[in-house]
Amino acid sequence: MSPGWWRRPRLLRVAWLTLVWVLLWGTFSWANLLGGIVVAVAVLVLFPLPPVSSGGGLRPLGLLRVLLDVARDLAVSSVQVAWQSVRPGPPPRSSIVAVEVRDDSELLMALLVECLSLVPGSVVVEASAPERTLWAHVLGADDEAAIARFRRRTDRLVADLLAAGVHRVRVQPDRAARVGAGDDPRDDPEALEDPGAGSGS
Repeated sequence: MSPGWWRRPRLLRVAWLTLVWVLLWGTFSWANLLGGIVVAVAVLVLFPLPPVSSGGGLRPLGLLRVLLDVARDLAVSSVQVAWQSVRPGPPPRSSIVAVEVRDDSELLMALLVECLSLVPGSVVVEASAPERTLWAHVLGADDEAAIARFRRRTDRLVADLLAAGVHRVRVQPDRAARVGAGDDPRDDPEALEDPGAGSGS
């Protein structure tokens, strides 16, 4: 384990994972707290996160807009799915819809998948950041108009996430390959010698 392990980012990760552990147990006790710390340390040592670079900070107002858009989609889609479940006639048809994404950021794709899957009526079945494409199962998308509406909603979410700056945070695969269990990516001498290792895209 590197001597610089106990740095602020790692401490914040330990604190966060410990909080999640206690919440999962549902009750606070010293045993749960200590157990959570042990589990958090073990997770960070055995499964280190890959190094990332950022070409700029995230924009809080942009993230707030994403949250508001997702909340609106949740409300609208909940009503639509509820109506589709009780309306007379045959059950609604579904489609697998492919959507092209404007950026190959892994974080952008991950957040987009989460946002779309949270909304009732749509579930992402496959996503590929390098191909800039995701495929979603969309309830009630039985004609071209419904498919176009889903693609417009996805494009709006992508635009909001890009405006929030999430695409600037990227994994550095050349450095990630050199990171072993318990290592701190910032202690990699080759990465420190590379002047472009920490630059954003």
